Amino acid sequence: MNAKSVKKVALAYSGGLDTSIIIPWLKENYDCEVIAVCGDVGQGSEVDIVKQKALDSGASKVYIGDLTEEFITDFIFPTLKAGAIYENKYLLGTSFARPIIARYMVEIAKKEGCDAICHGCTGKGNDQVRFELTVKALAPEMKIIAPWREWDIRSRNQAIDYAEAHNIPIPVTKKHPYSMDRNIWHLSHEGADLEDPWNEPKDELFLICKTPEEAPDKPTYVEISFEKGIPIAVDGKKLHPIKLLETLNQMGAENGVGIVNMVENRLVGMKSRGVYETPGGTILFLAHEELERICLDKMTSHYKALIAQQYSELVYNGVWFAPLREALDAFVDKTQETVTGTVRVKLYKGSCTPVGTKSPYSLYDPEIATFDEDDVYNQKDSEGFINLFGLPLKVNAMMKKKTGLK
Repeated sequence: MNAKSVKKVALAYSGGLDTSIIIPWLKENYDCEVIAVCGDVGQGSEVDIVKQKALDSGASKVYIGDLTEEFITDFIFPTLKAGAIYENKYLLGTSFARPIIARYMVEIAKKEGCDAICHGCTGKGNDQVRFELTVKALAPEMKIIAPWREWDIRSRNQAIDYAEAHNIPIPVTKKHPYSMDRNIWHLSHEGADLEDPWNEPKDELFLICKTPEEAPDKPTYVEISFEKGIPIAVDGKKLHPIKLLETLNQMGAENGVGIVNMVENRLVGMKSRGVYETPGGTILFLAHEELERICLDKMTSHYKALIAQQYSELVYNGVWFAPLREALDAFVDKTQETVTGTVRVKLYKGSCTPVGTKSPYSLYDPEIATFDEDDVYNQKDSEGFINLFGLPLKVNAMMKKKTGLK
């Protein structure tokens, strides 16, 4: 890219190691004005120091957008309704946060008349794809600067050295070099000793959840109520989406719920090891799935499982703003019309177990399912069903006997 053509850049700024050193690097290499843009998706106190830190590092302006409620209602809840879990373990905490942050960046870049958008994602990660696909979908004319694909820095230790040389305070040290991403949904950990999948995560790694060993010896029960697939109440009390998630986060974390340790397949072709803390999200996904068990018919339920896998890959791969994702949302919303009811969940030393479910739209009929005597189900009908269902097997066996085929 011609550096002379870039006069003003909108930088995705978090205050972390990478984005902290990018501000002086942009000014040195592009001689441009830098607008720092931070999307607040519930990362807590991390946002408090962002503005002054960005200005002290050389940014001319700082935008901090309060995106938390929109993040929950427009990104988390659709994914929850879809039942989308990447590779059956990862609840997509970083994945669906990137599109809303990138969309906010595009809004500010257009408002400020920026020539380019810059991000601090490495060339090995998924986030570079998520940010850039969002930019391409919403502002195809915008130039993109990715320092990790340009500069000579090749490791986190070198990045720390650069920060120290430029007197930039950073939230990591060579003694605590984990790469972390936090929002209201989760906290992720990567790097350092976690890069060896044989190493068990250290107890001090966890900043949200208690370990199962530290959790109370007595179980906690919680009831989550849903309306058309959307969680609306905890223990019978209707809550705002932010308060609802914060409440479940606290309950789950206290009981050691939501810790995931996995090796996943990155979009860019490599495997990576990550440890995630997602207490409230774990409760919501398991409760929602359990409610669907009594509210969805068999064919819809089984087909929706296929959709869930496709949906999870779209989100993981950063293709949020795509026609297919919108089309899948339409299908999912139709399936959720009867997913209304309450699930009682037992939280105990890292486990999250649904123990009771009720819904006005339940398809579970005790009169049909009972082992006791009933007047609804004629057991003699099963004989004809089995004869017809097993006819292909019978015909195949007759053919083998006739031909001598083994």
